Amino acid sequence: MNVSLQQLKVFVAVARERSFTRAARQFDLTQSAVSRCVRELEDSLELKLFDRTTRQVALTNAGASLERRIGRLLDEIELTLREERAAYDGHTGVVALASNPVLSSSWVAQGLARCTAAFPELIVSVEDQPQSGVLASVEQGEADFGVVSTAEPLAGDLLHAQVVFTTPLHAVMPPTHPLACETSVAWSTLQEWALVTLNADAGVRAAVELAFSANGLKRRTVQEFGHVAAVLRMVELGLGVGVLPVDAHWPPLAASLVSRPLLPEMNLATLLVHRRNRSLRPNAAAAWAQFAALAATPLAAVEAAPSASSHGLVWPAVARSGAVLHEP
Repeated sequence: MNVSLQQLKVFVAVARERSFTRAARQFDLTQSAVSRCVRELEDSLELKLFDRTTRQVALTNAGASLERRIGRLLDEIELTLREERAAYDGHTGVVALASNPVLSSSWVAQGLARCTAAFPELIVSVEDQPQSGVLASVEQGEADFGVVSTAEPLAGDLLHAQVVFTTPLHAVMPPTHPLACETSVAWSTLQEWALVTLNADAGVRAAVELAFSANGLKRRTVQEFGHVAAVLRMVELGLGVGVLPVDAHWPPLAASLVSRPLLPEMNLATLLVHRRNRSLRPNAAAAWAQFAALAATPLAAVEAAPSASSHGLVWPAVARSGAVLHEP
């Protein structure tokens, strides 16, 4: 029997990914090369390891048994080697990062600059996606890790999430607006005003829905946009009161506007996410560490918005509701 370590590693990758394409990406191989490697292993073992169709790859009983035993051994080998090479690995290659568009224009950009300064030969490729797209890309292995913002813990058990900072929602208005005379604004007060906020792509809509539901406010139509600049322009023109996350991690307010914290406080948590039970590649782990370290950097003062950043997760104490704030 002539079986190589490379054949076993490729087999385990295909078994775990359920995809020849994603496994090929791990080894910088073509899909055909991975298929050939698996076929040669099957020939050597005289076992069929996969049932292949045009749409999916499934383990046979023999393949599942082999993956359980060989996978554990390879994980132990990989862990031992990684610990020995920890001081030298992870600073080159390409890391795929998925992010919602709003964070890409602010905090993620700062993280990229930090990675470039620390690891000049490491390329972090960012893809803007709606929040649901970010999570799907990470779950499917298309992105090494992602950045999302949410008002509640993530559902399901496919992803590991690390809270890097939390941001309170504020009401945003011109300084001449009646609400600007207050030091804070109650959510109930917003019932009297037209509102403008970010859409579901940035995770803000769900937080606003939760706050309205928790405070017993009526369902209503809210103007939504994909970028902070659009929200701020609407507010500047007097077309509504803005509801936005405000601190130094998010895009800054226009100089012509002020913000007031909304009470009871509603926080939006920004998370780094990767696939649970799947170790990050060394270069992705290095990039992740840079983003996490950036979040721990003290925030600059934000005009008219005292910092409420937190490095521990404080989820709002409200229950999920079936209320829908946004209407077509």
